Amino acid sequence: MSLGEIIRNKREELGLTLDEVGSRIGFSKPYLSTIETGKVNNPPSDELLQKLEKVLGFEAGILLYMAHMERLPTDVREKVETAEAENEKWRQLNKGQKKNGSQEAPDKKPSLSPGRLVPIINKVAAGYPTDFDDLDYPVGVADDYIRCPDVHDPNAFAVRVVGDSMEPKFREGDIIVFSPATEVRNGDDCFVRFTSPHETTFKRVFFEPNNTVRLQPRNDKYPPAMVEGKKINGIYRAIIRHETL
Repeated sequence: MSLGEIIRNKREELGLTLDEVGSRIGFSKPYLSTIETGKVNNPPSDELLQKLEKVLGFEAGILLYMAHMERLPTDVREKVETAEAENEKWRQLNKGQKKNGSQEAPDKKPSLSPGRLVPIINKVAAGYPTDFDDLDYPVGVADDYIRCPDVHDPNAFAVRVVGDSMEPKFREGDIIVFSPATEVRNGDDCFVRFTSPHETTFKRVFFEPNNTVRLQPRNDKYPPAMVEGKKINGIYRAIIRHETL
């Protein structure tokens, strides 16, 4: 989730219009709109972000942190975020251990986080299987990324949807995040990679008898397909949909 999306979601949660926020912080509605949509040419100043934190009730410094992180080069930002994720994992493990014969009380609602950067590696067909190329990038590397809160799988990846067989829930152009570490269950929306030829598709999956898998489109115009399990190289569950505006 981008900085602009986080600001917009918080504003809408509070029932405030852009005009109302703009009048309270002394900045114009058009400029605030460009920040929320990510179309801003000049990054918001620290002064503006601090005012937004107060008006929208954010934790002090959180918007500044997100903005500064977004300005870092991608490789530097990845290293910083990876280190922070590892540190947080160890903090949570330590808190969960018994101390003096009792379990520590769980934390209250966690602070807002900008989330992990997940690589967008290519496209997946919401239709008939199609050739897929991950461009030979190492795991976690790509030309484009999407920021995802609460994604802890280091092998998570994202693709853009092509076709209409998963409508109405998923539309062409949507970006879907998949997690190889998440358990796949009957009826889940999944990225399916075939053994040969090197093709993929995006469908609901149902595990049928005799080691076969039913690939079920959400769009009633398309029939399901039955595939032998041995012809599938990987099934990865969708965990986040980033809707195309």
